Amino acid sequence: MLSLVGLPGSGKSTVGRQLARRLQLPFADADQAIEQRLGCPIREFFEREGEARFRDIEQEVIAQLCASHQGVLATGGGAVLRPENRAQLRAAGAVVYLKSQPEDLMRRLRHDSKRPLLQVADPMAALRLLQAQRDPLYRETAHFVVETGRPSVGSLVNLILAQLELSPPQDLNSPP
Repeated sequence: MLSLVGLPGSGKSTVGRQLARRLQLPFADADQAIEQRLGCPIREFFEREGEARFRDIEQEVIAQLCASHQGVLATGGGAVLRPENRAQLRAAGAVVYLKSQPEDLMRRLRHDSKRPLLQVADPMAALRLLQAQRDPLYRETAHFVVETGRPSVGSLVNLILAQLELSPPQDLNSPP
């Protein structure tokens, strides 16, 4: 399995779909799988049940996907918050961290109302805080780090494929 981790808006789902297409593998989106299980949007569940309960469900879904999915997986931005998720993702196959700057994310997400952690008075400050908190966890989980910057989705897919070609499969479980 090939998993993508990164901040909200870093392109995990978009890049993941194209990557799966190029590799001719199935694509799964952890957030979509969670919403199917919940029967409602994540934002609604988050508001009603709270973040801790959401993270419990997320952990269960990631465990199921790591055990059964043989393709490309886009994770939610907070999937790396729990050590169990980090360990399972890393053990299931290659993990790529799509590293984005908060300024680039703000440009992409300025009209997005679906992401609960960004529905605050100062979303840029929230993105900076998320980056500060999560960057070490993304790095701990990932085998590869790809800076997203402004390249096209196709360019990012090519960068990831080049990284995978350069790393022999037996290196996938060693530290980044």
